[in-house]
Amino acid sequence: MNNAKLTTKEEEVMNLFWKHGDLFIRELQKLYDEPRPHFNTLSTTVRALEERGYISHRSFGNSYQYFASITKDKFNTLSLNNIIGKYYNDSAYNAVSSLVEEDKISLKELKELIDLVEKRK
Repeated sequence: MNNAKLTTKEEEVMNLFWKHGDLFIRELQKLYDEPRPHFNTLSTTVRALEERGYISHRSFGNSYQYFASITKDKFNTLSLNNIIGKYYNDSAYNAVSSLVEEDKISLKELKELIDLVEKRK
């Protein structure tokens, strides 16, 4: 996985795989509301995700059934690591400090994080 950055359409597709599991392109297409994306458009998106390591497939004759090859939790972790690296100089401390300064994390939540860290050691 080069990075955990997805386009909006790629993220939509991944969320459908994470929610519904293994899918053929036709099944994926049916999960969309009207107007549904064209089969070829979805196929192109899925193949691009497969090239980047997010999706894999199984062959069934001339058809392919696709599935997520990364969990949503793993993707979220990769995404967070990318954000911390890009915007916070690879420092989780700087990221958390920013949350504190913006009142996005409470003292109670910080104490819970400290407890979590202490339990892991």
